[in-house]
Amino acid sequence: METATVQKETLWRNHNFLKLWTSDTISQFGSQFTGLALPLTAFIILHSNPTEQGFLIFVGTIPWLLFGLFVGVWVDRHRKQRIMVTSNILRGSMLALIPIAAVLGWITRLGILFLYAISFFVGFLQVFFDVTYQSFLPSLVRREQLVEGNTKLQASASTAQVAGPTIAGIVIGILTAPIAIAIDACSFFASAITLGRIKHDEFIDHKISKHSVLADIREGLGVVLGDKRLRMIAGSTGTSNFFSTGLGTILPFFLVSVGISLPNIALIEGLIFSVGSVGALVGVALATRIARRIGVGLSIIGSMIIGGLGAIPYYLSGSLTASPLFALFGLDVNWYLLTIMAGQFVSFVGVVVYNINQVSLRQAIVPIRLQGRMNATMRFLVWGTIPLGGLAGGLLATLFGVRSAVGIVVLGGCLAFLWVLLSPVRSLKEIPESME
Repeated sequence: METATVQKETLWRNHNFLKLWTSDTISQFGSQFTGLALPLTAFIILHSNPTEQGFLIFVGTIPWLLFGLFVGVWVDRHRKQRIMVTSNILRGSMLALIPIAAVLGWITRLGILFLYAISFFVGFLQVFFDVTYQSFLPSLVRREQLVEGNTKLQASASTAQVAGPTIAGIVIGILTAPIAIAIDACSFFASAITLGRIKHDEFIDHKISKHSVLADIREGLGVVLGDKRLRMIAGSTGTSNFFSTGLGTILPFFLVSVGISLPNIALIEGLIFSVGSVGALVGVALATRIARRIGVGLSIIGSMIIGGLGAIPYYLSGSLTASPLFALFGLDVNWYLLTIMAGQFVSFVGVVVYNINQVSLRQAIVPIRLQGRMNATMRFLVWGTIPLGGLAGGLLATLFGVRSAVGIVVLGGCLAFLWVLLSPVRSLKEIPESME
């Protein structure tokens, strides 16, 4: 009887988690539209150059560097559910301004500065949501359910990445990029409604508010930088994010350079990420099994290696299209697209296995009272490299040409695994107990 009772205690019976999961699923699908449509609005409608494209990514992610650590303190002192609901409502409202401006015929007059402003404020609100989100989960589920919870949440993200970009590419082709962003705006409103239905009594340690903000920031930094496992995971993830963002910044220009026509860019990008994202679903299915078979540490290291190697076809295939051998063997641009789709598949397998295991490790070893500051510090370190990567990608393409820039960022991404390889993470067989 005891065994049967324990077996029933899964997250399928945790109604609060199911609402969080549903909310995340709605938002993940919606975000596929903005993720593709916002840079394409700048590229196709406003004719941005690589530097402007990189700066668009920069302004959308710089809030992590500017506000990330302060937000972590705020999250630990306030009710997380309220923060997430408010963030989603405001993000939906900000994004809705883009399709409204397009319908009124103002988007070209407002220009790239309008997109910069929207991107910055949405990024600012995302800092609040993402820090809160990862800090909220450990209070909704038991410690031993963290991997299951992160796996289910990652499954939603992966499913959205499979279907979302293709659908988004088709919709963008029909409605145009700025109008398609309205779908994401609506998804934020729906997600906020679902989050608001969670019934959970949050514990707020009022002693925390008596500390100075700087003291709390130092404590959050101390948790991450004082633990070599967390410090090296931050280094590995930050390095990977820097170079992958650089690649993403260059990608539209790179596709044009290998023969993709401008009107087809949205559809082709959507197909690449949709087909590649099937690998994310494979990663969801394998993450727990791999960790159980070879250990948490080796699964984190191995998946980071695989994630980096998956980007190599971008450079190799792009170089071949510029070679006379490409035409000699009767190869066309479709062959190039197939190879980068295969590489994206491999990369997504690695990224998902890595994320599920390293996030679960972080959530398990850090006390709940420090989750907000720990997650804010981690995001400050690992997402703080994203705006720099966006700028670097655009500048590299401007200075050295698109193909050379791709080679540089691909090589850098392949080396990101060295951080975790040269750390105590490699010796972890199972997720250890909390620091307290």
